[in-house]
Amino acid sequence: MRKAYVAGNWKMNCTIQEATDLAKELVKGLASDANADVAVIPSFLQIAAVKEVVKGTAVKLGAQDVYFENNGAFTGEISTAMLKDAGVEFALVGHSERRHVIGETDAIIRKKLDALLAADLEVILCVGELLSERESGDTEKVLDTQVKAGITGLSSAQLEKVTIAYEPVWAIGTGKVASTEQAQSAHKYIRELVASMFTQEDADKMRIQYGGSVKPDNAKDLLAQPDVDGALVGGAALKADSFLGIIAGA
Repeated sequence: MRKAYVAGNWKMNCTIQEATDLAKELVKGLASDANADVAVIPSFLQIAAVKEVVKGTAVKLGAQDVYFENNGAFTGEISTAMLKDAGVEFALVGHSERRHVIGETDAIIRKKLDALLAADLEVILCVGELLSERESGDTEKVLDTQVKAGITGLSSAQLEKVTIAYEPVWAIGTGKVASTEQAQSAHKYIRELVASMFTQEDADKMRIQYGGSVKPDNAKDLLAQPDVDGALVGGAALKADSFLGIIAGA
């Protein structure tokens, strides 16, 4: 059985002090027997402070992005070596905002994923369709393209370091949420796609998170679906009580 994996993406929110306080509340409120792996993903400037709070706890520390070059004249970018030096264990790649606001392509996202794996860091690969793509019946086509671009050619050992997060873009920050049937259908498709690319054992091991307006009142039903293995949480992760409620739902 796959253990649930709940990660809070704080995006471009919080001061360093606010992030530190939030991490402290989370650590204090997290049950010692929580039946889920838990992670927080602060901004780059908050990583050092949050690391001191979660050090020695079960809470994993992630980064919201990474650059694919090891070093050089890339103003504003952060390398895998810098992330490791800061104590980061994993990073997001392909988040919908990176794809659709920043304009990152599948090729750039793959370079970032490869850089993280080469540095022995874990990855959360985000995939998902726009509302127009959902309405035109292209959800599976989009997932097929994004998943294949992200993981084709990896070894089984590399694949074990990858979590896929299904984020229907139309449900992120909108208050809309995919129905349990919609979420399960997309997650099942992703798992079957991974099985066709690798092995059924590889697919069965993979954790596939749901992301998109996850809240304490819908988390339990969403995460009860057979192919939904956790949540990538946005706004609801900015308050400890709501994030803890989602973790409890797992």
